[in-house]
Amino acid sequence: MRDCSMDIAWLRQAFLGDGYICDDDILLPVFLSLRLGKPLLVEGAPGVGKTEIAKVLSRVLGLELIRLQCYEGLDENKALYEWNYQRQLLRIQVLQSGGAGLPNESDLFSQDYLLMRPLLRAIRSQSQSVLLIDEVDKVDEAFEAFLFELLSDFQVSIPELGTMVAREIPVVVLTSNSERDLSDGLKRRCVYLYIGFPEPDREARIIRAKAPGVGEGLAAEIAAAMSYLRSKLNLRKQPSIAEALDWARALLDLGYESLDQSSIAQTAGVILKCREDLDALRRDIASGGVGRMLGRE
Repeated sequence: MRDCSMDIAWLRQAFLGDGYICDDDILLPVFLSLRLGKPLLVEGAPGVGKTEIAKVLSRVLGLELIRLQCYEGLDENKALYEWNYQRQLLRIQVLQSGGAGLPNESDLFSQDYLLMRPLLRAIRSQSQSVLLIDEVDKVDEAFEAFLFELLSDFQVSIPELGTMVAREIPVVVLTSNSERDLSDGLKRRCVYLYIGFPEPDREARIIRAKAPGVGEGLAAEIAAAMSYLRSKLNLRKQPSIAEALDWARALLDLGYESLDQSSIAQTAGVILKCREDLDALRRDIASGGVGRMLGRE
């Protein structure tokens, strides 16, 4: 997408208006990917807002969001297209029952029987879309190589139908949880963005924007506590921004206006999701961790 009328100020205001709180370290790579017409590769821990970037772009640009959720074992057919074998078989049975014999292969393998999966849908869409390729680090290297070729040319070859070229080049966002290294070829094709957990000030702003009933003081305490949990405790699973928002809403529903030992202990299951992490938090609280967590020491 190369829209000369869009500048960084417009994008900043659009993201803010949609409730995505970020600074220019995130906005600039997003902006450059749009202006250069290159895919955006977003890496970072789960829950830092990678997938949400594609959703926000879809909304602020007024484009359809097409999502390919990656997983181990995903292959080209599941991501690109499949033939509607049940409908083809029904067609054969109808023709045979009417005495017409078997249909020609070209009749059976036409676009009428083609089931478009996310990648082909994005290529064949009549209008531009946002293509989200989510958690690309879960696929194997062969599929990653296929993706690289697809994103280079935005065309695919279907043996029965020939080459299909994109009608409109989609806005492409790939996300990765950094579970494995991606190939240099795929990275070179993209504008790269790494998103870490936000600093407490920004996380407090996110909490206020997404949970508007939460007061400024409680939002600041939640953000400070989240920063402490992620950096000071050796947790198996660091709590995400989404869990911080859940925590804020839970505290609000319970009528808490500030954090203390009781409120943290009672609601810890909202942000920590395994026994070892809950035990680590309880030990820390018992040793006076609440004061350290909230910067009161």
